[in-house]
Amino acid sequence: MGLAPAFARTLDSLLDWIFPPKCGGCGRVGHHLCPQCLAQIAYIGTDPRAAFSANAWSATALRGVRSVAWFEEPLRTAIHNFKYNGQRVLAGPLASLLVHDWERLHHPVDAVIGVPLHPRRQKERGYNQSHLLATEFSRATGIPAANKALRRVRPTLPQVTLTAAERWQNVQGAFQGEPSALAGKSVLLIDDVCTTGATLEACARAALDAGARAVWAMTLCRPRLPDGDRR
Repeated sequence: MGLAPAFARTLDSLLDWIFPPKCGGCGRVGHHLCPQCLAQIAYIGTDPRAAFSANAWSATALRGVRSVAWFEEPLRTAIHNFKYNGQRVLAGPLASLLVHDWERLHHPVDAVIGVPLHPRRQKERGYNQSHLLATEFSRATGIPAANKALRRVRPTLPQVTLTAAERWQNVQGAFQGEPSALAGKSVLLIDDVCTTGATLEACARAALDAGARAVWAMTLCRPRLPDGDRR
């Protein structure tokens, strides 16, 4: 364990004592993600529309995608606060949702990687929420984190502003893998939200080009889509 993560957790504990934590989902004092909000999360469970063993978007690089819950309240607000409002302390509670789901899957991978941001975007935000999730996931599962194995080599438009077709075009060729970190490995990509799967697919292609053996993906949530809609 490095000194920096240990110091960060000590500082977080001290701040929690001085400023009691508020729930990222509802604002209640006492928890970063309170029991009431956890109970209200719309978990996907075994819904075949989000099965880990099948790729719902007919992509060619990803072996499969798994999402823990539907993109609905209170998880939607918690992710927004985590991603845009600087509430990095939500990384642990949110990663726990991924870990709990993962423990039921027993799927073997060699490394876990958070979807990278472009350096300019990360500097603006101050952190990469997917890297934080992957780091917490790694700490809990023992699967090595390899967040430097992928990088975003060109800036892209925010996916939320684009149509499904534009999202796929927007991220083509946007990522590059590091062969020394990926060659021969089966890897798990981690992200917060999966909508069309375009970003995850582009990351998977870059990882395979760098020599990865197989690429899977896991996200906190995804929106509900009408039956048969696999954009």
